[in-house]
Amino acid sequence: MERFCFVACMSISLPVLLGCAFARKGEPVQTGQHAQSFETQILKTVRINYLLYLPSEYGKAEREWPLVVFLHGAGERGDDLELVAVHGPPKLVAEGREFPFIIVSPQCPKDAWWPGELDALKALLDDVVGTYSVDEDRVYLTGLSMGGFGTWAWAIEEPDRFAAIVPVCGRGDPEKVARIAHVPAWVFHGAKDQTVPLEASQEMVDALKAAGAEPKFTVYPEAGHDSWTATYENQELYDWLLGQRRDGQ
Repeated sequence: MERFCFVACMSISLPVLLGCAFARKGEPVQTGQHAQSFETQILKTVRINYLLYLPSEYGKAEREWPLVVFLHGAGERGDDLELVAVHGPPKLVAEGREFPFIIVSPQCPKDAWWPGELDALKALLDDVVGTYSVDEDRVYLTGLSMGGFGTWAWAIEEPDRFAAIVPVCGRGDPEKVARIAHVPAWVFHGAKDQTVPLEASQEMVDALKAAGAEPKFTVYPEAGHDSWTATYENQELYDWLLGQRRDGQ
């Protein structure tokens, strides 16, 4: 009799237990295939090294400073910050040139890619803006080669963050670039670039124009991949940048 009662109880309880196993707590069981969604927050640790340049007048008077973020190319990746000063604004600073703005030059980890490091870049910029006296309406983004890729990608990811962008011999997604049609852009490329062809920048410029933007586009007729040396040595570029504001004023 005891054995019979045990088997009988199991035959009644097992389907109930199985039903509960496949149901969310407090919700009725829904069999078959159906759509679900899942959302949660996951903490992520990011680390990035960078060069920071503060103007000689920084801290001498209460004021907010414009800021330039510079993204280097693929050859400067790793953990040696001296590599970051091989090209662009940090190179000019190392040679003794002074600028009227803060410069942040992060270093991409070895074997990584700027478009894949946007979480770290965004967190770094948040920290710099929160730590230093930065005019958030005058934050500018520029980069060369891989940094040009990163410039397009980051601006499209955060279309309301930058007052202007300067992608140098980079490539982006022309299908998404309309998101930054309101952001002033000055694009540079070498006509004889065999690493990143001129068409990469041309497509982005054309897509911006189709979206109603009026980007500046400079093509160096005789330059190959190195279109950045002439670009970053051009004082006109910095004068133009400093004339741009996120609020458009």
